[in-house]
Amino acid sequence: MRRDEKEITGLEEIEAVIRSCQVCRLALIDGEYPYIVPLNFGYRDRTLYFHGALRGKKLSLLETNNKAAFEMDRKLEIVTSEDPCEWGMKFQSVIGSGRVSMIESPEEKTEALQLIMSQYTNDAFDMPEKRVKGTAVYKLEIKQMTGKQGGW
Repeated sequence: MRRDEKEITGLEEIEAVIRSCQVCRLALIDGEYPYIVPLNFGYRDRTLYFHGALRGKKLSLLETNNKAAFEMDRKLEIVTSEDPCEWGMKFQSVIGSGRVSMIESPEEKTEALQLIMSQYTNDAFDMPEKRVKGTAVYKLEIKQMTGKQGGW
């Protein structure tokens, strides 16, 4: 990171940012250009969990290349000034990369779906077996991640 003073260095601090984010942007390799998609997510033990349809562009790209990157951010606030060159942004963000794999076991899928729900609520849910079976659930095992903040 070019500006060390903006780096969030502790894993606990990075995980606090992750746990308070609403959206994770997943970047996949699509030939010449990246493909990025905003997703709901869950997190535990340096692993991100996602869900979606059993068919589609994301899954097709992951079948070709399972390398991925991600980004999430929070506490966004514009900082204004009389001088337009002094405008800025308050923020906290996390970026990283890893490999994505599909979760096939119904029990593991249910657990991952519960983790995703726990990102947004403390309520517990029974996952209908038919819905679990009809949902693609996948995980990104994080190999590298960094946190950054500005203005806070």
